[in-house]
Amino acid sequence: MGQELILEKVEHPSWLSNTYLVGEMDGGCAVVIDSGGPIEPLLEVIRKRHLRVTYLLNSHHHSDHITENARLKKGTDARLCAHRLDARSIEGVDLELEDNDVISTGSLKIRLLHIPGHTAGQAGFVINDEICFTADTLFKGSIGGTLAPGHTTFEDLRHSIVERLLTLPDSMRVAPGHSGMTTIGLERENNPFVRVMLGKDPEGQERARFAGQEVQLVVWARDYDDGFKAWVRYPDGRDEVVPGSQVQRQGH
Repeated sequence: MGQELILEKVEHPSWLSNTYLVGEMDGGCAVVIDSGGPIEPLLEVIRKRHLRVTYLLNSHHHSDHITENARLKKGTDARLCAHRLDARSIEGVDLELEDNDVISTGSLKIRLLHIPGHTAGQAGFVINDEICFTADTLFKGSIGGTLAPGHTTFEDLRHSIVERLLTLPDSMRVAPGHSGMTTIGLERENNPFVRVMLGKDPEGQERARFAGQEVQLVVWARDYDDGFKAWVRYPDGRDEVVPGSQVQRQGH
C-alpha cells in the first residue's frame, strides 16, 4: 500500500449528510464526494494543504448531497460527475458515468459502483481499492430506504448490497453518505438488515401497520439518526425499507 490518503469529512448539522475530501498528498490531486456541506472547513483544508481538486463526485441527486455543488465548482474548478441515471436531475454535471467507469487523477483511481435502490443512479465510489463511499445504500448498522424521490426497488437495493458491496474485501473501509465510518466486514457481521439478507438471522414475524396496510416487520433496527428504520413486507409479498417513524407497531 502506498502513502496514506488524506481523508476529511464534514457532516451537515441538520441533514446529517457527509461531504468528503480525499487527497493523495499535500500539494497533490484531490476529489470531493457529495456537497451537503458545510464546505468551509473543507475549503480551508484544500488551501492549507495546497490540494488541487479535480473532480466533484455526486453519489445521487438528493439535495442533502448536492446543495453546495455550485460553490465547490467555483472554488475549485472541479469537474462535476454523477451516474448517468441521476445526472439528469443534477444541474451542471460535466461528466456522466456508468458502472465500473474509472477516473484517474494523480495517484487516485476512483471506480464507480452502480448501487441503485435508494435512487436509480445511486453511485458508490471505490478509491485506490482502499475505501468505498457507499452513499445512501449502506450505513453503519443500517441501509438506505426505498421510498425516497427517484427510488427504484427493494430488489435493486438488496442486489446492490449483497452482490456488489459485500463482494468487496471485509477489510475495505466504508464511508457512508450518513453516519460514521465502518468496514465491509463489520457490516457483514453486525448490520441487522445485512444479517437477514444473508440468512444469518431469521426474518421477523411481527405484524405492524404502514401506509394504511398491515405489514410483516422483517427487520426493525436503529437508523443513522438514532431513530428507527424498518424492512417491511406487504401482503402481496412486496418489500420496502421505510422510516420507522411511519410504522405503527402493535402494543408500542
